Amino acid sequence: MPSDHVDVLIIGAGLSGIGAACHLRRDCPDKTYAVLEARDAIGGTWDLFRYPGIRSDSDMFTFGYSFRPWADATAIADGAAIREYVRDTAREYDVQRHIRFSHRVTRAEWDSGTARWTVHAERADTAETVVLTCSFLFACTGYYRYDEGYTPTLPGVDGYAGRLVHPQHWPDDLDHTGQRVVVIGSGATAVTLVPALAQRAAHVTMLQRSPTYVIALPSRDRLAGALRRRLPANAAYRVVRWKNVLLSTVNFQLSRRAPALVKRLLRRGAKRQLPVGYDVDRHFSPRYDPWDQRLCVVPDGDLFTAVRQGRAAVVTDTIDTFTAHGVRLASGDELSADIVVTATGLNLLALGGLTLRVDGVDVDLPGTVAYKGMMLSGVPNFALTIGYTNASWTLKADLVAGYVCRLLRHLDRTGQQVVTPLPPPDARRVPLIDLRSGYVLRSVDALPKQGARAPWRLYQNYARDVLLMRHGRLTDEGVRFSRRTREGRSTDRAEV
Repeated sequence: MPSDHVDVLIIGAGLSGIGAACHLRRDCPDKTYAVLEARDAIGGTWDLFRYPGIRSDSDMFTFGYSFRPWADATAIADGAAIREYVRDTAREYDVQRHIRFSHRVTRAEWDSGTARWTVHAERADTAETVVLTCSFLFACTGYYRYDEGYTPTLPGVDGYAGRLVHPQHWPDDLDHTGQRVVVIGSGATAVTLVPALAQRAAHVTMLQRSPTYVIALPSRDRLAGALRRRLPANAAYRVVRWKNVLLSTVNFQLSRRAPALVKRLLRRGAKRQLPVGYDVDRHFSPRYDPWDQRLCVVPDGDLFTAVRQGRAAVVTDTIDTFTAHGVRLASGDELSADIVVTATGLNLLALGGLTLRVDGVDVDLPGTVAYKGMMLSGVPNFALTIGYTNASWTLKADLVAGYVCRLLRHLDRTGQQVVTPLPPPDARRVPLIDLRSGYVLRSVDALPKQGARAPWRLYQNYARDVLLMRHGRLTDEGVRFSRRTREGRSTDRAEV
């Protein structure tokens, strides 16, 4: 079997993977790298998801890369614009020629004697197995399954005569013009789909078991427009980016410290945009506190507008059974539907299904502890990207990629080859993703854990992480640097 070696092997050519490759080009230009992508296109989520209305749920001034300003006037962008932004970035930094498409990584094995990973990938186009080696392995795979969305058990669905679709696999031939549509779900995907479908459908109903917090934000950032007329593009981008970071941080911290206040503000905002007498408490006032699950952003209040104009409705109830022509609810009401969309969530998949082995021993992923939210205890020369849950994914992805480059330069500067995170000295462990969303709760036990304090704890605070990851010490109690030895082991040299 053929074998190739690179300094850094990146898994995934989505938003995080392309960003990681660009950081390497910028900060470690002497390092060789390759990107393995399971699919046949750049873009990850933004190439896979093609359902109507797909867009960012974060503003593009924080969702864009720190090193490449988002130039469009729209702050909340659609999927096609984001996809082109990622591809244009890859072209600008000449990343494309380093990508090997249709390569699904299945396992990686670390050998301390050579201080190298041996990585096995299956090619979807030829069915052959490819073996590569690298000095540092960087997983930019996200944390959900690309080939399968989550659909709960739907009683009576086999007797339904209409079209049943999941947003993750939206059919190219589906025409909803003039159709009655029921969207099952209340999360970000559902609140995106409903107003988009309502533009052409006869009527759209969002059927939810329980409500979600929904907040309307402008689709354009007025400050960004004003600053672009007065400042260079990079300077304007940095100002707006930090403005939005600080606003989202205040929102999150206030939600944690004064949840009752934030609940009232969100309820008041929804009430202002809905018809007089609308049952806001039933349909838009969740039982949980804000940011126990992500807030759903609707640009310019488009969901509220569709409801106010009668093109869409929200129904809060549970499904009794599907019928031939729709869905009968526990209340006895029946929703007629030509099309039912199951916007019921995602399935988590850690590391894209990759299995790790260190010196002949399989890594028990749930038994590891994340170091700085990006490396795993006991796993040498390995990093993964998991974005923020309370802010833009890319904010954290940029920090992680920059930190990996700092580590690589430190290894070269000190003549060492290996960096291994250590587990925290205390036994306390908490979930790595601090959300109560269904897709998280279903699979959180399969993910790594985090500790009770830094550097093993992710605080969901970008400003704090900037200080830690861009300017903080590389050598601390949570990591060990070492050298490769002829005896087949690395010599430990703790730097604390």
